[in-house]
Amino acid sequence: MSAPKRNQVVGIDIGSHSIKIAEIDDTKKGLILKNFGMIELPPDAIVEGSIKEMEIVSAALTNLLTNLRIKNKNVATSISGYSVIIKKIEISKKEEEDLEKSIQSEAEQYIPFDIEDVNLDFQIIPSGKKEEEKEEEEGLMEVLLVAAKKDIVEEYISLLHLTGLNPVVLDIDAFALQNAFEISNHEQSGCHALVHIGAQQLTINVINSGVSIFTRDSSYGGVQITSEIQKKLNISYREAEMIKLGAKPIETEKRPLIEEIFTSAVTNWCQEIKRAFDFVASTSPYKIESILLSGGSSLLPGFSRYLGLETGLNIEMLNPYGNLEIKEKLFDTGYLNYIAPQGAVSIGLALRYIGDK
Repeated sequence: MSAPKRNQVVGIDIGSHSIKIAEIDDTKKGLILKNFGMIELPPDAIVEGSIKEMEIVSAALTNLLTNLRIKNKNVATSISGYSVIIKKIEISKKEEEDLEKSIQSEAEQYIPFDIEDVNLDFQIIPSGKKEEEKEEEEGLMEVLLVAAKKDIVEEYISLLHLTGLNPVVLDIDAFALQNAFEISNHEQSGCHALVHIGAQQLTINVINSGVSIFTRDSSYGGVQITSEIQKKLNISYREAEMIKLGAKPIETEKRPLIEEIFTSAVTNWCQEIKRAFDFVASTSPYKIESILLSGGSSLLPGFSRYLGLETGLNIEMLNPYGNLEIKEKLFDTGYLNYIAPQGAVSIGLALRYIGDK
């Protein structure tokens, strides 16, 4: 295989249920999918974004890298959940260099953690306001502030170092999703909600004309269904997971109970999503036009239809491979398209480069 290009990275999405890895070649002819694979993790290896079994997760990651024959050691990964705060703030206009010097003092009033316990980053948001609005608010600028707890950041960096990798980009799940959306063949103009439902995390990123206007992480996901099935039927986690995925037949008398578990979880997810959308409607002038779903739990039968009925919005599954060249001799395209929603974060990470802001 050819050596990796100097500034390209491997995208590694370390989820609580599985690890997904993507590698993309950026060529003169366009973006080419070079590698994609995933491997499951044992239950409780990662809980609420915190790595509880460092050696086990590292071994799984090593196996996947070996099987995919990945040479590039420069990687991008991401975090989400309670350890991350994303806040849009309005402050007095400053040059970026001056803001970099004062960002800690600016952030203290917005971050609910001790400022010494977090890593901070920021992005100045380009103004999309009309000229008369700009004049009214002259002297102010919008900044996207991101704070991540140092202990969680250090866990992920330690994991990658233990696996012999060089972490060069640490992103946020919501922004990796946005990267994947922006290279997809989905409609880009207007206002769209990216909704990612994994095993333990529900991530929402509402984007208007390429700019994120709202993000939220919530502790909802497929593991709630698995755990409830395990508890109610008094069976192993593996058996419960198989029932959830439809890989194990359900006895007739137990079907109403399973249906009730599914309905309860899906109702909670939809209510959380609707609450987020209500907040967007009350705080911004933009109207969400569609929802793009991703994450393993978004594939649960009937979920997308139910969410569409509850929100009245058009629902699509996010396909991050839409505008990538895929060599059929390297990939089973049918399988790749089926698992596309699970690959969204890793694809978004693989689009980053060394030295990215």
